[in-house]
Amino acid sequence: MSDTAADPDALLRHHGDVEVDSGFVDFAVNVRGDGPPAWLRDRLAAALSSLGSYPSTAADKAAREQVAEHHGRSPDEVLLLSGGAEGFSMLPRLEPRLVATIHPSFTEPDWVLEQAGIPVHRVLLPPPFELDPTLVPDAADLVILGNPTNPTSVLHPREAVLSLRGSGRMLVIDEAFADAVLGSGESVASQSLDDVLVLRSLTKTWALAGLRCGYALGHPDVLARLQYGRAHWPLGSLQLEAIRACTEPFAVDQARAESERIHRERTAMTPRLEALGLDITGPARAPFLLLRVDGADLVRERLRTMGIAVRRADTFPGLDRHYLRVAVRDSQQVDILVDALNTVL
Repeated sequence: MSDTAADPDALLRHHGDVEVDSGFVDFAVNVRGDGPPAWLRDRLAAALSSLGSYPSTAADKAAREQVAEHHGRSPDEVLLLSGGAEGFSMLPRLEPRLVATIHPSFTEPDWVLEQAGIPVHRVLLPPPFELDPTLVPDAADLVILGNPTNPTSVLHPREAVLSLRGSGRMLVIDEAFADAVLGSGESVASQSLDDVLVLRSLTKTWALAGLRCGYALGHPDVLARLQYGRAHWPLGSLQLEAIRACTEPFAVDQARAESERIHRERTAMTPRLEALGLDITGPARAPFLLLRVDGADLVRERLRTMGIAVRRADTFPGLDRHYLRVAVRDSQQVDILVDALNTVL
């Protein structure tokens, strides 16, 4: 068991990248591919000549306009972020009295808010981790939900998500994996609602984890509060170029094709794991699967000795040592995982 097991703060800040050593077959990280596609690399390479100048307001405006066009929003409803997770670091500026975070889910918001001294109430959904709005305390004036949710791969219905809205309450929806969902999904990114803030990431679909690209969609007044006191030039020129490129029509079409590929790979991968006696939370809609197997912590350690990384899931509130998360991968990589699990189990 990792040393983080004894430190609650370290558990909240545990992410899949620490599971992966050099040369490992990586099922721990949800990023698709080892790097951005050739067309995006070429686009970023062409922007390298701009690095001698500070990021311009014109480049920021162009990127916000492109994001806005993509979602049918106004540019003043777009806030560009250094990765979707930066949006969570801004939430304390909204000065909530009580935050409800719905789990199992991404833990960065809990850590940020607790570090700021803001009370956080964790709403723990029981298996199969479907949203139950009645579990959210009425007193919560800020509610945070992932959709689709990491690590459960559950996609909550839009109607149920929006039922979390309430008088004097801000609803924050983490749609980091929305681009990976086949079809329109249950996204609310294109709805202009004064009390709803949507956070989006471009890291996963476009393999940009090292560049940190994302954005927030919300009411201009809310976005102004979020960025109060923010450093000047918060995003670099390459980040601005990447955000603009990844929300243009060509990229949107490419992302749609990738979501279809993920769907095919997940559909093929799921029965192979179930045949090993593994319980899989479903129906899964994201580019990862949540597995339940007795002694999953030991299974994970034995897989590590075989050069295979999977994501421990006991760091997510509501899950224990009998859960693992695995990224959806192609058949060749799944062959390696299944063969190893046959030996380990």
